[in-house]
Amino acid sequence: MKKLTILMLATMVSSVSGTGWAGSGDALPLSKPEKVGMSTERLERINTVMKRYIDDELVAGTVTLVARKGKIVHYEAQGLKDVADKDPMRKDAIFRIASMTKPITSVALMMLYEQGEFQLTDPIYKWLPEFEHMQVAVPTEGDSLGVSYRLEPAKTHITVEQVLTHTAGLSNSYRGADTQPLYREASARASANDTVADFVKRYASVPLNYHPGEKWEYSRATCIVGRLVEVMSGQTLDEYFKEHIFGPLGMVDTHFYLPESKLDRFTVQYRPGADNKIEPAEPDTADSRFVKEPHLYFMGSGGLVSTATDYWKFHQMMLNGGELNGVRILGRKTVELMTVNHTEDLPIWLRGPGNGFGLGYSVVLDRGQANAIQSKGTYSWGGAYCTVFWVDPEEELIGIMMTQVRPYTHLNIRQDFTVLANQAIID
Repeated sequence: MKKLTILMLATMVSSVSGTGWAGSGDALPLSKPEKVGMSTERLERINTVMKRYIDDELVAGTVTLVARKGKIVHYEAQGLKDVADKDPMRKDAIFRIASMTKPITSVALMMLYEQGEFQLTDPIYKWLPEFEHMQVAVPTEGDSLGVSYRLEPAKTHITVEQVLTHTAGLSNSYRGADTQPLYREASARASANDTVADFVKRYASVPLNYHPGEKWEYSRATCIVGRLVEVMSGQTLDEYFKEHIFGPLGMVDTHFYLPESKLDRFTVQYRPGADNKIEPAEPDTADSRFVKEPHLYFMGSGGLVSTATDYWKFHQMMLNGGELNGVRILGRKTVELMTVNHTEDLPIWLRGPGNGFGLGYSVVLDRGQANAIQSKGTYSWGGAYCTVFWVDPEEELIGIMMTQVRPYTHLNIRQDFTVLANQAIID
């Protein structure tokens, strides 16, 4: 009887610890892998490889999740959330998801598309007049580095589709003509009360690196997407997310700014030190930009924190054609539109050959060129702190990996996780 009571108590704790979904009190839809055509034995390889990265002190800890056909078949926490305190990683740990914010912001705007607020070909100056007369920085002839440039008027206006697909020609901090000083000046927050609306106005004053539509170039375009949501809806991006996405889907642990009551679940951020072994990057987590007030700067390109299960809810909704557990966020045809290639044959340099880009997602177009174990049509993205996800509609498969180390380009952990999850498909 004593053993049974302990077992029942453990089960109760497990069922309420971050496991509700789609706004209900139901437990997560866990399943034996074999029931959805996956192998329990093969999925164990994920744990083995994650442990190797942890033991080698390349990451502190990980949370990994794999779901197929709407059922979660792998959900594990390994390693430490805080190395100094020897605090174990927990499944409901909260991570900085950085650019994995972008798909959520893009969905928010496409919800307004479904309400007749805009067409993708509309110029953004209809809502943001500061973008009506853009200039392009064209490198001076003979200057291959682009250090010197001349200005010329943009050939076309920036469209809504172009800010969703990173083809607007916007400046960034690392590529194109040498507009980086102007970009950095625009990006710097003018005061504690600065908002993304203020940033977007400053961003419009920076010359474009390319004529709109001519190149794919990663930038803070999704901040403009978020600002469009604010202008069209009359709400802050934070309010819009909470009311129209997080609340309906039961994403209770996804925030722009983390409540202090959840700080004990916030993961420490690391960076590679000597021999790439991790060392803390943020000694004072409580004072990080993800927590401290005032809560005014809602960055649609990369400001959210979240958990593996919250992020799974969002993308299970996408995989289901815009609906989760009776809650509809988007129509099926809009999901299809968002997850096909919109960039023709423009090189998506950040992902490499064989990939295109949709409305907020990269998309696998050619598995061979992309060296992709996932199916053609898989859509995905990652975050600057070494988080990653993908959705494979053909296999009805979702993979999510969370850890916190930046930079991470010396690691193959995201690619390894992708292979390990897919090799476990047996039917």
